[in-house]
Amino acid sequence: MNQRTLTGLFALMTGVLVNYFGDKLLGVKMELFSGLSTFSFSWILDVFALPFLVGLLMAWIFGLGAKWLCYFPPLIVRCFSYAQILYITGIPHGSILNPMGWWGLYVILAMESAGIGGILGEVMIKNVYGRSNMNPAIVSEEVLVKKES
Repeated sequence: MNQRTLTGLFALMTGVLVNYFGDKLLGVKMELFSGLSTFSFSWILDVFALPFLVGLLMAWIFGLGAKWLCYFPPLIVRCFSYAQILYITGIPHGSILNPMGWWGLYVILAMESAGIGGILGEVMIKNVYGRSNMNPAIVSEEVLVKKES
């Protein structure tokens, strides 16, 4: 495996772990519905702020391309959590498991928050084309200047 692949795997695993333990720290189970009390401030943090921070972290670790890689940790953690509740721990008394459509909407919201974090993270660390020497236009101009000299 090359260095880029290993860095990507490390960034992905770090993102998954931060997202998973952030869920545990907030104490939110996004897969369960318990009435209107489900949508608390902790739930909002779990859906929007935590994946955003995971996206920033992945951009800091991986660099260019993190805007594509950062969508996966929320998806992996949410699928694992849904399966854990469905098959292992069971549904607590007073709650119901969200229908797949609503759960999918919440997962998409979390993935988009992570995507925004990944994009802003790339911009913040300046690893986007146009701000580095990797820009093909800059490289071709340098080649033309060298040929003319």
